[in-house]
Amino acid sequence: MMKDLQEIFTARFGEGSKPTDFFSPGRINLIGEHTDYNGGHVFPAAITLGTYGVARRRDDQKIRLYSENFADLGVIEFSLDDLNYKKEDNWANYAKGMVKYLLSDDFAIDSGFEVALWGNIPNGAGLSSSASLELLIGVILQELFVLPTTRLQLILTGKRVENEFIGVNSGIMDQFAIGMGKANHGIFLDTNTLDYEMVPVELGEYVVCIMNTNKRRELADSKYNQRRAECEEALKRLKKELPIDSLGALDEETFEKNTGLIGDEVLIKRARHAVYENQRTIQAKNALTSGDLETFGKLLNESHASLKNDYEVTGLELDTLAETAQKVPGVLGARMTGAGFGGCAIALVHHDHYQDLTDAVGKKYLDTVGYAADFYEAKIGDGTKKL
Repeated sequence: MMKDLQEIFTARFGEGSKPTDFFSPGRINLIGEHTDYNGGHVFPAAITLGTYGVARRRDDQKIRLYSENFADLGVIEFSLDDLNYKKEDNWANYAKGMVKYLLSDDFAIDSGFEVALWGNIPNGAGLSSSASLELLIGVILQELFVLPTTRLQLILTGKRVENEFIGVNSGIMDQFAIGMGKANHGIFLDTNTLDYEMVPVELGEYVVCIMNTNKRRELADSKYNQRRAECEEALKRLKKELPIDSLGALDEETFEKNTGLIGDEVLIKRARHAVYENQRTIQAKNALTSGDLETFGKLLNESHASLKNDYEVTGLELDTLAETAQKVPGVLGARMTGAGFGGCAIALVHHDHYQDLTDAVGKKYLDTVGYAADFYEAKIGDGTKKL
């Protein structure tokens, strides 16, 4: 792949000094959905699908970017002197935001640069192609300009780009998983404190199957920000009498005793998901650590039911994938992963039944939804790096 991308780079940007190769993964979240902005735990992992980049410095102020995934847009060009968001710059705004905020933090990016990209994360699949791009650009800038930044600073800068530059009120999970990923490990992260533990993902004869609805989901246009606002309102009402900073600080019993403080059925459902999902994530980490895959699978199923009934972020496509998968022999559990409203689901399936899963779910999905789903075996890989 890198040889092809080097050739694409030369075709777009011409001969010159040899550019440097980089890779940034996508991510799946094993469990812990919509908990990251609620001060709870998440359990993501970087995957071997991701974004490849080839980059070098320029000796002027121009930044020139090209993606083979958006070849029709050609080279997108802007200057270090003009780093304002522009809708017509499309995907390049993620890169622009990284440059803008690193400069605002007094990192010395004193010339332009050029990057050619190609990614094999399905676009709009909810596997965090945007965070993959943010961390890729961050690591490229760190390498090209010898920036004395830490990986955590790049992660936080990526989150800032998402929240302030793009306008999606997302949590820290995507950037953290992609920046800190390690092959064959999940990241058990407390989003309130950023304390984390690398947990070996040892599935034995089981594999994780990613099931893609092929229904694009645009976070900024979805109900994502609405759900966050609903949780914030529920928290505000609980804080009138409870000394808590986040919904993640509550266990199930304390929450159920205090639902009267919230006093609104919709807000209670949203908060219930955040509280119970956080506890499920803690239980799932313990189950995986002790090799109890059956309990882990059961928690995946419970997570999906909560996302469907209490958080209401699944929809026909994701429900068809997850609920059909749950009935296939050899499947221990299945759930939507990511923000919802389209995107992907995951299933934990015995490798001998992988084909049974894709056949059964693929047929049911086509019959129900009217177009095909895609399936990939998820391999857990490293975080963003220079190759």
